Amino acid sequence: MMSEGLRERSKARRREAILRSAYELFADRGFEATTIADIAAAAEVSPRTVTLYFPSKLELATSHFDAFADRLGAALRGRPDGQTTLDALEDWLRSEIAGRGDLDDLEDRMLDVNPQLRAVTNARLAEAIQEGVCIFAEERGVAPDDFGPRMVAAAAAAVIGELCHHTQEADIDTAMTFLRAGADAIDTPRSG
Repeated sequence: MMSEGLRERSKARRREAILRSAYELFADRGFEATTIADIAAAAEVSPRTVTLYFPSKLELATSHFDAFADRLGAALRGRPDGQTTLDALEDWLRSEIAGRGDLDDLEDRMLDVNPQLRAVTNARLAEAIQEGVCIFAEERGVAPDDFGPRMVAAAAAAVIGELCHHTQEADIDTAMTFLRAGADAIDTPRSG
């Protein structure tokens, strides 16, 4: 039993070493110019080990972000009865920002210098947001393709994009006030 825990911790450390090495190289040399062999050498593992953890270079580059987007989806789907979608989003944002570390900063730097990776992560965030739109629309009793849910989704995506980079607690408060006011304004019937 004890050796199983040790083995899992060792795998987690190796995985993080590969991620860090890759993100540093992608930030310094660029995604296209960096090879799996370069990453393996920097992480002090074999190229085969890199591909066992991450089958492709793109999967390696986006894996940290994919986990981020997966946590968003899980937070929205798994919210307790009575909790609104926007409340779940706020709780998730606070948790994500409180848990930010240097790997997140390194990922930001990597994405800043590799626009093709930024585009991929933006598309993946849009997928997670779209799932949230369906949940939000159901909560409000409207179709997901109605104007209101689409607008809330666009605003939520912008908020997430802004808040997940060096934010402060007051920024979350302001952003969530903005989102809630926008959602309420959309729900208010327009006079004619």
